[in-house]
Amino acid sequence: MCDHKDACVRRLVAALVMCALVSTAAWAESSTKVFGVRDYGAVGDGKTLDTVAIQKAIDAAGRAGGGRVVLSAGEYLSGGLRLRSHIDFHLEKGATLHASKSPEDYPHGKLLLRASEETDITLSGQGDIVSIGAGDLGSRWGVKPPEKMFRIATLLLDQCKRVVIRDVTIRNSDSWTLHLRRCDDVLIEDVKIRNNYRRLNSDGIDPNSCTNVTIRRCDIVAGDDAIVLKSTQAEPCTDLVIEDCTLESATAGVKFGTESHGDFRRIAVRNCRIINTPVGFGVYVKDGATVADVVVEKMTIQTCGPQHHAVVPLYIDIEKRNEDSKIGRVRNITFKDITIDTGFGLLMQAPAESPLENITLQNITMTIDDAGDYTNRKKPVGGRRTVFRQRDHEFAQLETYAAFANLKGLTIDGLTVNIAEGAFKQRPRSAITLRHVDGATLKRVQRVPGDDHGVGVIDAVDCQHVSTD
Repeated sequence: MCDHKDACVRRLVAALVMCALVSTAAWAESSTKVFGVRDYGAVGDGKTLDTVAIQKAIDAAGRAGGGRVVLSAGEYLSGGLRLRSHIDFHLEKGATLHASKSPEDYPHGKLLLRASEETDITLSGQGDIVSIGAGDLGSRWGVKPPEKMFRIATLLLDQCKRVVIRDVTIRNSDSWTLHLRRCDDVLIEDVKIRNNYRRLNSDGIDPNSCTNVTIRRCDIVAGDDAIVLKSTQAEPCTDLVIEDCTLESATAGVKFGTESHGDFRRIAVRNCRIINTPVGFGVYVKDGATVADVVVEKMTIQTCGPQHHAVVPLYIDIEKRNEDSKIGRVRNITFKDITIDTGFGLLMQAPAESPLENITLQNITMTIDDAGDYTNRKKPVGGRRTVFRQRDHEFAQLETYAAFANLKGLTIDGLTVNIAEGAFKQRPRSAITLRHVDGATLKRVQRVPGDDHGVGVIDAVDCQHVSTD
């Protein structure tokens, strides 16, 4: 372990950048041999089911050792398709792949595109993929899902290596849009996802126990988490870079969990813009994972109102999903150079038996134009659980704009909270509140208005080894 936190951060970022450069250089372009789906019988009129013809083109390219499977301009209606190794599945400008709404067109699972244990898979082109999830769905939107409802995900790649997804636009994904499970060496860039903001489960990108992943310059609107790292099995999610993305979500912009059976390590999130989203960045540990060595930097976050979801711009929470679940750990997390426009405070908390460790905030600026009401505020839960009342309200309702509870080793070097005069008069709050914190260094903590309005800038209870400048 590094002796100095700044050295750790520099090494982490340098390692992730080098990983991205080396991986990108290693990816070879697919063979230039072209397999046009129309040559295999695809009609492309938006009415004829083209599944068989498209699959024939994919299989022919696979037998030939690889190539580019091309959907030229047209409207292609299709059921489930299986991608092969060394294939570039390419949608030309003007080409749209429409997902069939008929369950019988998906005999191998509720997936439009799938692959398992394949190598060198590319999904590319200026065309569109349109799924079947256009309408509102979810109790929060007043549309309760029926007990039996046919839904499909857009893409699942399982245990694949050297994956590239670039340039495509995906619309109305009914469930998870891009799900990568136990994949290695992945590049996702310049992808646009436009899902219904009011549709349950329509995640954007889900790296699930993946390694060596770069996600960059993606523009995502999602009815669930925009980019969410998961570990549904006891395998880690490591060495990821998320950068230069624009994210809008009905739940979270960038999220770790809640499925957290494997660790999350060496992850950088930077230069992203998150808008109209209740949780900008969130860590939800429920299944015993360790989250460590994470840098979140150069971000702008604009939260939405609390109409349908708890609002927390930056969030960390550890709890147990079930009584027999392991307790996870979170350590060595750095937030730096972040601007936040919100009416609600940060919340970082853990159980006393597994406190957060070594949390750093540097150069964080919050603007509060309208102070949210904390009367019924509770933490974002983010997923299923059978153990309830785990610090759901206790710290979320503290009258502050940054609450830290059960933490060992907190460094804040530059936190400014700018509160509009009317908002402060209505709900006077501290800039920072500490509960059960052991070891905190607080520098350059400011609140506007300052410390002469009856409510202190810093509020600390049951804390030790706290220093301020």
